[in-house]
Amino acid sequence: MRVGLIINPIAGMGGKVALKGTDGVVEEAIRRGAEPIALDLVKLFLSELSHYDESKDIEFFTGPKELGEYALRGFNFSYQVLKHREIDYKEIFGVRIPDTTSEDTKTLAKLMADKVDILVFAGGDGTARDVYSAVNRKVPILGIPTGVKMFSGVFASSPEDAAKLLIEFLKGNAQIVEREILDLDEDSYRKDEVRVRLYGTALTPYLETLVQGSKEPTTVDESEELEALAEAIVEELEDGIYFLGAGSTVKTIKDKLGIDGTLLGVDIVEIKDGRVRLLVKDAQEKDLLKFINRNPKIIVTVVGGVNFLFGRGNQQFSSDVLRHIPKENIIVVAAPSKVEKPIRVYTGDKEVDKMLKGYIRVKIGPWRDRIVKVI
Repeated sequence: MRVGLIINPIAGMGGKVALKGTDGVVEEAIRRGAEPIALDLVKLFLSELSHYDESKDIEFFTGPKELGEYALRGFNFSYQVLKHREIDYKEIFGVRIPDTTSEDTKTLAKLMADKVDILVFAGGDGTARDVYSAVNRKVPILGIPTGVKMFSGVFASSPEDAAKLLIEFLKGNAQIVEREILDLDEDSYRKDEVRVRLYGTALTPYLETLVQGSKEPTTVDESEELEALAEAIVEELEDGIYFLGAGSTVKTIKDKLGIDGTLLGVDIVEIKDGRVRLLVKDAQEKDLLKFINRNPKIIVTVVGGVNFLFGRGNQQFSSDVLRHIPKENIIVVAAPSKVEKPIRVYTGDKEVDKMLKGYIRVKIGPWRDRIVKVI
């Protein structure tokens, strides 16, 4: 099995620092304290892959340095490095990162298209779009989720699931299907405007338990019921600190509270003696950590289609934040259609994920709850 591996080394850096993406804002992300995460997540993928006997039959084709070579160095996989150019480095606020662009991804994908049986990439929706633009439907692609926005249907649910799915593909147990390549305009996204574009349908290996869906909006019919749900939630809130998550469902609650909250970010609110005060708008991970000792509660929704509670578009809720918040302090609100299947979490920390998994109560309407499995 010949496998291409391309890593977008800056993918995901904007998540914890509330930038809702990393394209074009790497310097700002680092200024806010962000560090590269993609390489470590790919190592989780490779570590899981190495546990399978079938992995010895894999030969990787990859990019130089952080584009793939450095991830493979610590493992016993056979690999070839395709050098399309010399990779330089730049230092931003004391952080040294490779000077790579989307053109590196596209060039490597084109070089690999005739050499591999499947192309695995690490990044978010922007990286998926770049890979797809280079190979189209010439070869199946599979995404290791390391970005901020991962709403396309070509991503495995986690780096570890990407490894399992690759093994099933190698064994002939995964069917090849067509899945959507979606991307959101990041400049609009940072302004709380959702502009989703369908770029095409890519070929990808598929097993339902290992692959996420693609993002779906809340329907008009459900929006009316969510208005009533938001009013009921607001009436039930007690005094305390609340971390209000992203999405139109939670935004309705923010509006009912009378605060100028974000649609696509996390806001910190204090309720005291019936009065509501917005403490931090569009909070970063570090902002949430400042209030951990005040026993905060989280109000969050499920990303429709993708079916993630934590790990997609709300990385401010990091493992360092979530490990300090008991499960009973997490209030989940969602339209009924979004919880017809189990919902997922992936924080990158196995202990925190274990704490969140099992079953959780989801508010789906005024005085209507549903017990939903978290996997």
